[in-house]
Amino acid sequence: MSIPELRTARLRLRGWLERDRAPYRAMNADPEVMRHFPNPLDSAASDALLESLTPQWAEHEFGGWIIERLDDGAFLGVTGLSRPSFEAHFTPAVEVGWRYARAAWGHGYATEAARAALEFGFETIALPEIVSFTVPANERSWRVMERLGMHRDPADDFDHPRLAEGHPLRRHVLYRLRASEWRGGRAAEPTRDRSRPNFAR
Repeated sequence: MSIPELRTARLRLRGWLERDRAPYRAMNADPEVMRHFPNPLDSAASDALLESLTPQWAEHEFGGWIIERLDDGAFLGVTGLSRPSFEAHFTPAVEVGWRYARAAWGHGYATEAARAALEFGFETIALPEIVSFTVPANERSWRVMERLGMHRDPADDFDHPRLAEGHPLRRHVLYRLRASEWRGGRAAEPTRDRSRPNFAR
């Protein structure tokens, strides 16, 4: 299956190319980029993750895109839709997620690309709901979720089943966005999470 290419004002969302392998490896090996994940990835693990993007599309009709800047073709990171591979109270579900090289932080690229991914999920695939999740300490990511119009109910927060009891990254916050909210324009405006002070467990 060919991966559909999307464009925003500044970005191209496309399938991966061989030239992406080196910057993708560098991003996944950066301890700061991977601070809220269990560990950085070595080259073999990074390559396997990159190569998994194409089969995702064949299986689900959605998956991950490489994000490049339109102006100069620079590799920025990855954004996409995926099905969580673990069981939790909210699964089965479709997640929107992202990971960006440190040089791409602070420019709004994650929000811009994720908004295009949400539009694809709701308008092209007709998904009823899309979720996103991260650890409470990952403020950059949950702020993106809020800017996308996603909302959090503290009752939805969960312990990641693939991380052991007591692991510092086990607790996760869950954000949701329904298709009706997207079409109603909720995603156009940032939302304020009034439960934010309760992030600490």
